[in-house]
Formats: sequence, C-alpha cells, structure tokens
Amino acid sequence: MTRPLLQTIGLTRHYPGVRALDGVDFELARGEVHVLFGENGAGKSTLISLVSGAQSPTAGQIVFEGQVITVGSVRAARAYGISGVFQEFSLVPTLSVANNIFLGAEPRRWGLVDRREVRSRALTLLRELQFDLDPDRMVGLMPRAEQQMVEIAKGFRSKPRVLILDEPTASLTDLETDRLFTLIERIKASGAGVIYITHRMQEIRRIADRVTVLRDGRKIGTVDAKLSSDEQLIEMMTGRAVSEVYPEIANQPGEELLRIENMATVSGVRHASLTVRRGEIVGVAGLVGSGKSELLRAAFGLDRVTAGRVTFKGRDITHARPHRLLDSGMFYLPPDRKLEGLVLPFSSRDNVALSALAKRVKGAFGLLSHRARDRLVARAAKAVELAERSVSRTVGLLSGGNQQKVLFAKGLALDVDLYVLDEPTVGVDVGTRSSLYALMKRLCEAGAGIVVISSDLPEVLNLAHRLYVMRRGEVAGELHGSDIEESRVLGLFFDRGAQAA
Repeated sequence: MTRPLLQTIGLTRHYPGVRALDGVDFELARGEVHVLFGENGAGKSTLISLVSGAQSPTAGQIVFEGQVITVGSVRAARAYGISGVFQEFSLVPTLSVANNIFLGAEPRRWGLVDRREVRSRALTLLRELQFDLDPDRMVGLMPRAEQQMVEIAKGFRSKPRVLILDEPTASLTDLETDRLFTLIERIKASGAGVIYITHRMQEIRRIADRVTVLRDGRKIGTVDAKLSSDEQLIEMMTGRAVSEVYPEIANQPGEELLRIENMATVSGVRHASLTVRRGEIVGVAGLVGSGKSELLRAAFGLDRVTAGRVTFKGRDITHARPHRLLDSGMFYLPPDRKLEGLVLPFSSRDNVALSALAKRVKGAFGLLSHRARDRLVARAAKAVELAERSVSRTVGLLSGGNQQKVLFAKGLALDVDLYVLDEPTVGVDVGTRSSLYALMKRLCEAGAGIVVISSDLPEVLNLAHRLYVMRRGEVAGELHGSDIEESRVLGLFFDRGAQAA
C-alpha cells in the first residue's frame, strides 16, 4: 500500500468547554484533491489549522511522508511544504500586493530586503497564476475578489507539497475559478496533495478524488467522490436524509411593495426596472459585474441614484437613506456579513438588538429595556434556529453559518414587509441553507416580499417565483414560473437570444 503524503492519527483539539476536534484520522495521498465536507462548526477549520501550524493539537499525531512531525507554527509548516489559503485573509492592507505575497519570506541582498526582487518574483508568480493584478497596488484599496487572489498567490509562492484551500472560490468569478482549478490540476500532476474545503457540491464533482465528512468534530467517513451522490454526502453531513433542500413555496402575490423604474446609478446600473409584491420571492441573477447587487443597494440608499424613480409601499424613496427605509419596513441583508453586516466584537444578542434599539427595546424614559431586548432576541434566535449557547457568544467566534443566522435574526427583530437578501447563503453549508430556505418560505407565505440576489444559480432557479436577469448594468430579461430554467437564464447571461416569457 502506498504511504500517504500526509496523515493525522487521533487528532484532537479542546477549547474550554468545547471539543472542536475529536480523534480524527485523515489521509492525503500524493496527487490527490481530498475535500473536507461538513456543516459550519463540524471541525473542518480546526483540522486544517492544526495541520498548517496555526494551532497546536491537544492530542494525536501529524505524520508527513512517514515521519511524525511537530508543527508549532505556520512558518514551521511551510518549512515542511505545507501551505494554507484560508477564509480569513492574512493580508496587511497598507502593503502592496508584492510585499503581501512575500511577507515573511522576502528575498534579501546584503542582509536587506531586495524590493526589486520581491516585485519581480511577485510579477512572475501572478503571470503564472494568470491573475491580472498590479504588484504595486496597495491591498487595502482592492475589492475582496482581488484580495482573494493575493491570498491564493501567497499559498503558491513556495511550490507547496501540501496545499490547503479553504473556500477559495467564494469571491472569484467563473473565469478566475476555472484558472484556479487548472492550477490545482497542475499541482496534482506534480505529485503534491490538496486539502480542499467547499460547500459547493458542483466543485466536489469537478475536482475531488475523495471526500471526508466531519460532523460535530468527529469523522463520519471517507468516500470516493466519483462514486458518492449528493444525497449521500448531505445525509452523512447532517445526520438525516435530505431529500429536498429547496422547499415548495406558495405563490400568492398581493399588493405591490417595491417599484424601481428606469433606474441609473453611479455604480453602473442603467435603465433598470423591477417590481416586488407581497407573498412572492423575486430572484435577481447575473454574472459578477452585471449590476445585480448594485440595483438593490441603490434602492436601499447605499448607492446614489442618478436617474429614475423608486417607490416603496406607494411612497417615493428614490433618495431616502437606509435608516428611513428600515423604519418603513425594508431590510437589506448584505453579502459580506463581516464587513457590512455584523459587529464582530459584540455578542450575537447585541448584534440582533442593534437594529431594534430605536423603537422596539425602549423602556421607561426612552432607556434600553433589557427584558424587552432579551424577549425580542430570543424570538428571533428561535426563528433562525440559533442555539441558545450561541446567543451570548461573541459573534466573531461563531461559525460562518451561525453568523449568517445572526444576520437574518437582525431582520426578524424589526417590523419588515420587504426582505432584500444579497447572497443570503454565501459560505454556509447545505444544512444551514436548508433551514434558511425554510425561514424564507415562512416569511413569504406570511405575506412578506423577498428579493434574493444570488450568484448561486440553483438557488434562484429553485426559490424564485419571478426572476430578473442582469447583464452589463441592465435588466436583460424577466422570467416567470416554469420559464425559470437554466438554459434560458444562461442565454440571458451571455446574450444568446433567450427570450423572456
């Protein structure tokens, strides 16, 4: 039997009151892409943090090329050829792209950092990766997608023997994802191994050789990616059969809530129109840069409208500010929960209550009523299935799925008629997605209007009663009911002559 490239034996990690990883055995072969699959909080991030040297195990062993090793730091792991690219970027915003890529591993001359060589090597690496980035640009001024490319480039700088990729495509376009997968194939061909974390089933089908499923810190099993079905993986992950991820949502549209007419914005939207009624889910789809997010951000007052008109419940809100729209019953859930949606040092309780401070948790003399706050937060947490123990925890310490539940709960703490959900399930597992979809069903069937803006095409195909497709800042088409199918949507994405119903 061929000796594994990397192996963990009984790997365990305890925190006070929590066993994050419990005796996990894992193997990575040479030339293999091995996917770690599981719900948020299952132990995936803990496992890779131990292998990459970011944390130390409480018990167990890490074996590299047949030898037990002690990986006491990220630097020590890199010395073995183990390199990681994580969800949480380790970039210095005030440094250039080149300096970030080689931070801590700068080439030197006469004992000093050779800045010319740093730039030259970074430029060579970026060209090899086919990332169109300026090596001199300051990272803090770049959008998240480009920062993701810088983080990936850091992982490739030393030609690793083991490459760890944690949700690497979350901010990438389809073209950039294709390039990354091409690079992964090259790494496999060189005999290196890749540990890959993703929640996207289509990525597992495309690049994985084996899949190891974790649940509650324990290993459930390892399966051949080509021989396992989506249903099998979901059942292993959640501990229950999941025959239908997307619920059947009744479509009983009522009065019109939102009307956007011939909108243009500073962010590139042109002549766009859209309507949303009570009791329906309206999807908005499009490629990266199509304007799908910018359209609703402008309607919510986050981008400036330069032309057109926006009305909400019959009132002109074209230039209204977000706080006024919140008071009027419109809630916007942003796509980046950490940058725009949550106050990470605060508890979940305080994050949920923040949105309701002005009206719903006041006591005598306008002061905060802790009792009213706790009742409100408890109801919202129960609605999103947020565990009671997570309510008092610092939200920055929660898993991505639980953070997303807190973000949804902020909307439930208000009196909301229209929910605008921008990438509502980004970076969360299938089990959490299912519970959030069930919540959307309850809200919609109770009479709320919902807009789902999503880059996940199956999400909008399965949830939307009506679907708007954006292309180059304009509405390319509107599809209804049974006409919402993949071929028609893709035709509108790429201007292949698909006709809206």
